Amino acid sequence: MLNIRTLTGLATALLLAVSGTKAQTAPVMHAADIQLQLQKLNTLGSVLYVAAHPDDENTRLLGFLAREGKYRTGYLSLTRGDGGQNLIGNEQAELLGLIRTQELLAARRIDGAEQFFTRANDFGFSKNPEETFTIWDRKKVLGDVVWVIRKFRPDVIICRFPADSRAGHGHHTASAMLAAEAFKAAADPNQYPEQLKSVEVWQAKRLLWNTFNFGSNNTISEDQFKMQVGAYNALLGKGYGEIAAESRSQHKSQGFGVPSGRGNATEYFMTIQGDAPSKDLMDGINTSWARVPGADAVAQQIQAVTKDYRAETPSASVPALLAVRKSLLALPDGYWKTQKLKETEQLIIACSGLWAEAFSASAEVVPGGPMKSQLQIINRSNVPVRLEKVTYNGTENTSLARDLAFNELNTIPADFPLPAETPFSQPYWLQDPHPLGAYVIRDNNMVGYPENKPSLTATFFLRFGDQAITLQRPFIYKFTDPVKGEVYNPLVIAPPVISYLQNQVYIYTQAAPQAVPVKIRAIQPGVSGKVKLRLPQGFSADQAAIPFNLKEKGDEAEVVFQVKPQQVNGRQLTDTMSVSVEVNGKEYTNSMTVIAYDHIPAITLFPPTEARLVTLNLKYNGRNIGYIPGAGDKVAESLRQVGYTVTLLGEKEIMQGDLSGYDAIITGVRAYNTQERLRYWQPRLLEYVKNGGTLLVQYNTNGALVTNQLGPYPFTLSRDRVTDEHAAVTFLAPQDRSMTYPNALTTADFNGWVQERGLYFPANADAQYVQPFSMKDPGEKDLSGSTLVARYGKGKYVYTGLSFFRQLPAGVPGAYRLFVNLIAK
Repeated sequence: MLNIRTLTGLATALLLAVSGTKAQTAPVMHAADIQLQLQKLNTLGSVLYVAAHPDDENTRLLGFLAREGKYRTGYLSLTRGDGGQNLIGNEQAELLGLIRTQELLAARRIDGAEQFFTRANDFGFSKNPEETFTIWDRKKVLGDVVWVIRKFRPDVIICRFPADSRAGHGHHTASAMLAAEAFKAAADPNQYPEQLKSVEVWQAKRLLWNTFNFGSNNTISEDQFKMQVGAYNALLGKGYGEIAAESRSQHKSQGFGVPSGRGNATEYFMTIQGDAPSKDLMDGINTSWARVPGADAVAQQIQAVTKDYRAETPSASVPALLAVRKSLLALPDGYWKTQKLKETEQLIIACSGLWAEAFSASAEVVPGGPMKSQLQIINRSNVPVRLEKVTYNGTENTSLARDLAFNELNTIPADFPLPAETPFSQPYWLQDPHPLGAYVIRDNNMVGYPENKPSLTATFFLRFGDQAITLQRPFIYKFTDPVKGEVYNPLVIAPPVISYLQNQVYIYTQAAPQAVPVKIRAIQPGVSGKVKLRLPQGFSADQAAIPFNLKEKGDEAEVVFQVKPQQVNGRQLTDTMSVSVEVNGKEYTNSMTVIAYDHIPAITLFPPTEARLVTLNLKYNGRNIGYIPGAGDKVAESLRQVGYTVTLLGEKEIMQGDLSGYDAIITGVRAYNTQERLRYWQPRLLEYVKNGGTLLVQYNTNGALVTNQLGPYPFTLSRDRVTDEHAAVTFLAPQDRSMTYPNALTTADFNGWVQERGLYFPANADAQYVQPFSMKDPGEKDLSGSTLVARYGKGKYVYTGLSFFRQLPAGVPGAYRLFVNLIAK
């Protein structure tokens, strides 16, 4: 069956909904920034901070080192935070890692540090490093840390955590262990010798642990080396506690908004390896130009230009900066020459008031298709600058060579065919499927980079007197929103056609066929071909292929296959179905995902169009569900997929509506942490239970609860969890109705779970609660509090710390059976 409707510009509309101001490609540097960067030119020191996750970094220390110490400062996060929870939406796993990557980059724009990553995948909470290293490939992740050290060449390396249990998380401990190993390995030519084709060995001066006082975990003492980092920077108009708060508050997906700190603040350190500092972090390290042979004149020139700088006329410093650049070019090649030459050229551009951009006329472009774009450049000072030529995508344009007159905007058409081999906009670490624990990276030279290098770049060749400087700008897409004004988004390079499946899991409780709609959208005009399903063994479709024809960009078609399993009869299968769209003899298997939040640039990627097919022996009791959203999950969609009618509940429905019409009411994950109104809704919900309803409360964290009365009888929340998704489960109340009706459960229903069993288990539960089963991680005690079930009045109350929010979207059969039992009357 084929239904066609025209949706011209639909993909663009999706992107227009996103505020992408952070994607702006002409960075702004005001007069105070220029002065700070001038001072930094005479500082040749570097510090690398190492931890495990986004949010582990000490933003106050990073800001102080980068902006007060003027050191080149970096943060190496071993992971992208893929295994955590999401407070602002329902993205999980790799999609959450993309959000947290951009949040870290937003934080670094504020505190002035740089951002790096390894290939390690955050697989969720880990209780010890032994478990961590059974999942992470220790040698490969260590190699990534060594690679970053050899490229960044830090004088000092600082760990956030100790290499023992005080770190509180197996990933934390592992990060400290790897930092200590890499401290030595980076200097050893016998370690990872293949890297030495591109980088040199490097020995940092010292490795420190930045000790801390978190809650009851106090690792600081007055005999440790310490630094006062609470300074106020008059040029920035902020203290480093204020900068730190602004930086850390970019971690919005984790709910880490924090208040500003002002006044004195001390950071403490223990020496792990190398020479211990006594008076200064850089004791024994020459951070002046004296570390570069023959650079004495450079230091004097920089000192003079810094002294003579006037904030009201930055352009007056350009001649002196050009002289600095000439002296730098005369130095032998080396790390600090390269770094300071780049910084000097950025200052010349900033002081000259030069602004340049390259932007596309379309939000998406297709390899092999036309690229309509424009370049713009303006000289907003009286510094003589000549534009000699512009190159973009192998095209060289010299016909528009000109002197850049003061304050005159130059607009240059730049239309060209996009090469057919241009890669799609896919994060480099998500180009291939990856095993648990590590991303697959095709080009090892990309290791460390927080995001892809721009695929399309324009280069402006500028002449300042006798010196030539190039200015590069990636092509972006910008538009004017009637509310937000000028909005920037990364340019999306897309396949000519994309496809979507309505669900990510299809559950079969019987052998009857299900309709599987597939949407196809044209990203360029004139797209026709056929759609096919790639089905796993045990499933069949009514048609081998369905043709389609889309005339205009943005047109969309929907084709519907009838897919059925060959049999069910209690047999449980779980496998993957994918979609293939054939156009002009070439197959495209991509969907398109746009992640849209105001605090980060739009994120677009093209994952495979696929879904899980699950055959399941599942019986029901009641189908009408009320759902109270929490921090964001896909449980409601998962329940709809298996036939439930799910209604989202809010103030009006709960306080004024008739709740008796719902067979069960479910609260989303962390609802009691994020829904302030639950404090007032709770009596109504418990009354609903008392009158015969079923209320199931999914997991919450044990801090910042809107009410302490989560259930009809007392219990508290602990930090207990079972992180091993394969942990054995013991039934403690096998005859309890929740274990037998409407589905007779067995321990086999805990097979195939993903990432974890559960988290933040209840504790100190009243005797009125039944605790149906126990489980434990290897070497630990049994935990019986993962789930509580109690009769209250005529109804049933359930609290569960089991991670259904991960299991149901993943299509775990037994998780559905258990969840259906828990919400049954």
